[in-house]
Amino acid sequence: MRSVATKVRVGVLALQGAVREHLLAVTKLGHQGIPVRNEAELKHVEALILPGGESTAMRKLLDQAALLPALKTFAVHRPILGTCAGAILLSSRIVGQPTHHIGVLDVTIERNAFGSQLNSFAGRGSVGAIKDYPMVFIRAPLFTEVGPGVQVIAQYQGQIVGVRQRSIWALAFHPELTEDLRVHELFLKQE
Repeated sequence: MRSVATKVRVGVLALQGAVREHLLAVTKLGHQGIPVRNEAELKHVEALILPGGESTAMRKLLDQAALLPALKTFAVHRPILGTCAGAILLSSRIVGQPTHHIGVLDVTIERNAFGSQLNSFAGRGSVGAIKDYPMVFIRAPLFTEVGPGVQVIAQYQGQIVGVRQRSIWALAFHPELTEDLRVHELFLKQE
C-alpha cells in the first residue's frame, strides 16, 4: 500500500464497537484516523477498519446509514481490516445464518465460537511474520473454512483466527485492545 513513512488516512467505521481504540492505534503509528459514519466520510479515506463490537447491531446501523453498497465497492479497491465483529461483517458465509452482511471475503465464519463473554481470554500467537503477538478474544468468531484465494495469516492453538484475501484482512481477535501496534502497522504497510 504505502512505504512506512507515508501518512495514510485510515477510516474506522464509527457506528458501534471499539472505534476509539483503533483510532488511537492508527494515530500512534503516525497516520490520520478518521471516524466513518456515512458514504461521504468513506470517500475521504485510503484504508478502513471495521472494529469489534456486535455484528447484528452493526448490520442494522449499516442498513440505516445505507453503507453496505459503498463498503462492498471500497473492499474491492482499497485495504480493509475487520476485527472480531468486523470479520463477521466481511465474511461471505456465517454458520447458522442464511445470509451474509458485506460478504466480500471467501470464508465461512462461526460467531461466538470460543463461547460467551464469560469465556473471553487472552493468548499469544503469530500473525504473518509477527511472532509472539498478544491476542485478545472476546466472544470471538472462528474461521471454519477458507476459499482458494484466501491466505491464513494467524492461528491460535491450530485454529484459524486470521485471514487475508487480496487487501482484505480479517481477525477473530482484538489487536486494538493491546499496546502492541505491529498488526495495525503490518496492515497499513501492505503492498
